[in-house]
Amino acid sequence: MKEFPYKGEYITLQQVMKVLGVIGAGGDAKGFLSEIEVKVNGERETRRGRKLREGDVLNILDYGETILKAKDSDSL
Repeated sequence: MKEFPYKGEYITLQQVMKVLGVIGAGGDAKGFLSEIEVKVNGERETRRGRKLREGDVLNILDYGETILKAKDSDSL
């Protein structure tokens, strides 16, 4: 399982997918989520704006599992 560090209280699903290279642009998220199975903490997710927080586990079909780790601004 990979770790994904981020700053702040949360990060959206769309932002994570973009940084991971799953989608090319934010506008691609809606179509991707309607066609490819994406799970957050074991449950299917279709909302691109879903807020992900520390410890959430993201599983994208054919991309694997990623756990979110909050970092303070000095760490990144």
